Amino acid sequence: MFGNLEEQQAKMAAKLAEIKLNAEAGDGSIKIDGNAAGLIENVSISQTLVDSGDKEQIEDLMVIAVNRLFELIKKTEAAEANSLLKDMLPPGMDGLFGG
Repeated sequence: MFGNLEEQQAKMAAKLAEIKLNAEAGDGSIKIDGNAAGLIENVSISQTLVDSGDKEQIEDLMVIAVNRLFELIKKTEAAEANSLLKDMLPPGMDGLFGG
């Protein structure tokens, strides 16, 4: 019914790696780019924030931005898994899991 599960998992992992996500904090003074597979690809901190010299604020904003990115990752991964599962089910059974 579900085909080759390992193959489906590999396809999903590849698809998640292609989905680009980004999050920010402090009105964009910290930006983090990553993908839905959970890889952080880039971190950008505005020069204005760096020049402020407020280490604690930078740390706090970094935590906020990272948490926002990982929340997006979780939501995207769940949506993709749900979509994959629906594609794997025989016709008429897509409501089986609340879909």
